[in-house]
Amino acid sequence: MNLATNLHYQQPKQIKDIKEFLEITRRKDAQSARIKKNADSIKFKVRCSRYLYTLVVKDKSKAAKLRQSLPPGK
Repeated sequence: MNLATNLHYQQPKQIKDIKEFLEITRRKDAQSARIKKNADSIKFKVRCSRYLYTLVVKDKSKAAKLRQSLPPGK
């Protein structure tokens, strides 16, 4: 019996819209948020109960505004 066939792994969901991402961060099941900075982009990641949602922003000024828009305590 192969153990890998019995497990179901959820892939992270990539969000393209900033407004949709902010709505997800304000949900009740949003547990934590992480920001990962790369040379050419900044990734915002929010862990919810079922999925890890990711938003990739290439514009640094938009990323700075988005960081200020995140709810406190996440």
